[in-house]
Amino acid sequence: MKRIVFVLTLAFSSNFLFSQDMLPDIELYDINGNKVNVNSYTGDGKITVFSFWATWCVPCKEELNNIAEIYADWQADYNVEIVAVSIDDSKTRANVKSYAEGQGWDYTVLLDTNKDLHRMLSGQSVPFTVVTDKEGKIIEKHTGYIEGDEYVLEDKIKELSN
Repeated sequence: MKRIVFVLTLAFSSNFLFSQDMLPDIELYDINGNKVNVNSYTGDGKITVFSFWATWCVPCKEELNNIAEIYADWQADYNVEIVAVSIDDSKTRANVKSYAEGQGWDYTVLLDTNKDLHRMLSGQSVPFTVVTDKEGKIIEKHTGYIEGDEYVLEDKIKELSN
């Protein structure tokens, strides 16, 4: 009996641990109303950064605006893609598209209105950043933003691009 419990515990733990290493299979909508499976960002040979934000979050917007200034260089130098994932709820999600377009962001913007993806990735608050490598494996998670954090993020991206 102990052996069965041990094997089941090990199997459950292993499955849980491995499932946390990769992006979950979940569909969200982009700001144009198209369904996007988050798993489609895995294994495409790009480093992907998921930046969780909200229109009411000042540090989130500051981070995404600061990254926008150097994003073209990151794309050219490191083959990276930024996906801005809004956690705005049904009351504020109408502001997401106009805000993102008004900022001129060259990011894919997804809507995680129910915070399903945010929860699946163990996000507690925003800004919350998840970095995946070229195979789609989750390499790093980070909560918060302080001016200059984009350069720390760039160092991580540079490391993964080699």
